Amino acid sequence: MNDFDYLGEGEVYLDAACQSLRPRPVINALNDYYTKHNSCGERVKYKWGIETDEKVEATREKILKFLKLSPRKFTVSFTLNTTYGINLILSQLKPTEFKKIITSDIEHNSPFLATIAFSNRTGLPREVIKRNDDGSINTNDYDFTQSVVVINCASNFDGRKLENIKEIVKVVHKAKGIIIIDAAQAMAHSSDILKGVEADAICFSAHKMYAPSLGVIVWQNSLQEKLDVGFIGGGMVDDVNKESYLLSAENKEHRYTRFESGLQAWGEIVALGTAIDWLNGQPKSTWQNLNNNTRELFSFLKSSNKAHLVNNEPNPTMSFYIDGIDSHLLGNALSRENIMARTGYFCAHYYLSHVLNLPPLIRFSLGLQNSGKDIEKIKKTLAKTLDLK
Repeated sequence: MNDFDYLGEGEVYLDAACQSLRPRPVINALNDYYTKHNSCGERVKYKWGIETDEKVEATREKILKFLKLSPRKFTVSFTLNTTYGINLILSQLKPTEFKKIITSDIEHNSPFLATIAFSNRTGLPREVIKRNDDGSINTNDYDFTQSVVVINCASNFDGRKLENIKEIVKVVHKAKGIIIIDAAQAMAHSSDILKGVEADAICFSAHKMYAPSLGVIVWQNSLQEKLDVGFIGGGMVDDVNKESYLLSAENKEHRYTRFESGLQAWGEIVALGTAIDWLNGQPKSTWQNLNNNTRELFSFLKSSNKAHLVNNEPNPTMSFYIDGIDSHLLGNALSRENIMARTGYFCAHYYLSHVLNLPPLIRFSLGLQNSGKDIEKIKKTLAKTLDLK
C-alpha cells in the first residue's frame, strides 16, 4: 500500500499485535498538529487551541460511532495505553460494591496482573476462569454475582475472540456485577465483535489500530458512581479551595475528565481520529487481502509436522514453535532477512508457559501493510527449516 511507502525494499513487518505501523495520513495528521495548531487543549482561547479542541472532540465522537455506542450513555477518556486504563479503573473502584474479581486464563498480563493487584489490595477473592478453544466462556459454569470481570475480547497470541461477548455482558449485569473489556487486540481487525457491546468499560490502545501511542477508555456514565477519586490533577477540576475541590466530571459535558489528569497527548488524539477515518475508508479488497494472506500463511505453517501452532483457526495473529529450534534464535535469523516478528511469551506467561507448558514461541501478526509478496518471502525463508518446498 502507498500509505506505508516508507517501508524499505524487502522489509516485512509482522508485529502488528504489539503496535501497528502508521499509514501516511496518520503521520501527516500528527505532524500537522505540531506544525499548524500545537496548543494545550481545553485550556486556551486562541485560534490554535480552538482548532485542537474541535479535533479532539471529533475523535471522541468518531470512537463512539465506530463502536456503535450512544453518546448519551457512554463517555470517551484518553490515557496512556490499555494497561494504564485498566489499572486506573480498578485502583479507584469501591471494593464494598463487589464480592470478587474474575479474569480468564488467556489474558495478557495487562488485566491478569491488574486483577492480582486489585485482589491483594482489597482482600476480595480472585477467580481465573477457563476460556474455550473458540474464545467463548461457558457462563453457566461460573457465578458472576457482584463480580468485577476483566477479560479480553481477542487474544494477543492467537486472536481467538470472545464469541459470546454480548451474552457475558448481559449475564454479568444481571448478577449486579461490572465488566471491563480489554479490546486492545480487536480494534484494528476484529472490531465487529465490539459493535454495540454495552460493557461498563472498554479499554484499548490506539497504537494497535494504526494510530500513535495512546490509550482509550470508553465507559458507561453509570460507572462513575462506583468510583472513589484516587488519581487527580490538573484538567480534572473546575475550582480548588484550600482543603477541597470541584470535579469537572460533575458537569456531564466534561465527564470525560474523570480519567484525564494532567496535559493530554493532543496530537496523538487528533491522529487517532484520522486513523479511524482511514480504517473506515479501506475498500473491501484491502480486508480481503489481509484475509487471503492470513489463510495462506496459516496453511503453510499447518502443513509442516515441525511447526506447532497455538491457533486452532486462521487469524492475522498466529503463534507457533518449531521442533528443535529456539524461537529467539529463529527470530534473529528472520531479522537478518528483514522479517520482523516477536518471540517469547508475548506478556501471556501464565497461559502459554504454565498452562500449556510451551517453549518460547514466535508470533506472526499481520497488518494491512502486508502483501502477497511478503507472504511468499516468509514461506521461502522458512521452507528449508520446515522441510517444505
